[in-house]
Amino acid sequence: MMIDEHFMQLALAEAQKGVGLTCPNPPVGAVIVKSGQVVGKGWHRKAGGPHAERDAIKDAGKVSLTGATIYVTLEPCSTCGRTAACTDAIIEGGFSRVVYGARDVNPDHAGAADKILRSAGIEVASGLLDEDCKLLISGFSKRILKGLPWVIAKSAMSLDGRITRPKGEGQWLTGAEARAEAHSIRAEVDAIVVGGKTLRRDNPSLTLRGDSYREEKLQPWRVVLTQSGKENLPLDAAVFTDEFKERTLVHEDMSLNESLTELAELGCNTVLLECGGVLMRKFLEQGLVDEVAVFFAPMLTGGGDFGFGVGEHLKKSLELEKIRVKQLGEDILFRGVVRR
Repeated sequence: MMIDEHFMQLALAEAQKGVGLTCPNPPVGAVIVKSGQVVGKGWHRKAGGPHAERDAIKDAGKVSLTGATIYVTLEPCSTCGRTAACTDAIIEGGFSRVVYGARDVNPDHAGAADKILRSAGIEVASGLLDEDCKLLISGFSKRILKGLPWVIAKSAMSLDGRITRPKGEGQWLTGAEARAEAHSIRAEVDAIVVGGKTLRRDNPSLTLRGDSYREEKLQPWRVVLTQSGKENLPLDAAVFTDEFKERTLVHEDMSLNESLTELAELGCNTVLLECGGVLMRKFLEQGLVDEVAVFFAPMLTGGGDFGFGVGEHLKKSLELEKIRVKQLGEDILFRGVVRR
């Protein structure tokens, strides 16, 4: 089991390379092992491209795969879509064993690979590092099962919960390392949502820049939510005038659920909220937030702009699990998944 977990961790590392690149598909990684040695690695790079299993087989080159084991983070596909079924490639390759993590969430496909592979005389083990593998595809899974994308609420705030500084002190609460990490989170998602107030106040670009930018990734959709009409938005704002203006959407007079549903229909697996506290609170109150990422800056600023709005208590506290804490210079990133 420890040996299997080691190789599945390698497969998870491969899958991580595809996070943010594969919509509407999930990120998947694969590792091929023969005689205790890794002979091939692969990951899914984009929809329509080779799946992780076939990428790993190609990486193995001329090595005979007869009797080898392939570790995959997601149940191998068993039907033909834009690419051929990976179960066919595994059978043709002569593998003796398949170990995968998460089961396919599509009920029409779930478990189908097991039957196909076992009927071909291949040993199958499933559920290894299941929770890690499921977390990796959480956006894809939610879109398939519920017709909504996975929603990450991201904010930077002072220790007293404010998201703005006193007048004249500048825009940024956090330092350069934290802001670079925020761009890395943007690189994970397929769309970024702001409200009209944030657009008017900050004129954000909402683009990938710096080390997080990869040429193979489309810039995320930039989605502006407004109840006052597009004519009341600053049409000279960066999102309407820069080179990526075709990647900007205005959702006017839509409910939050309707907006997210439309993004899911575009194939968005994961959406990032970079809106102000009032709009962020509405997403929370309607149970639409799946994950929270908060950057805390070591300062107290006072003021009235709170990260998650002002008002009565939520009907129920949101507890987080799968907690990750990261120090970035003097700032702290606290990230966790909402416990359902």
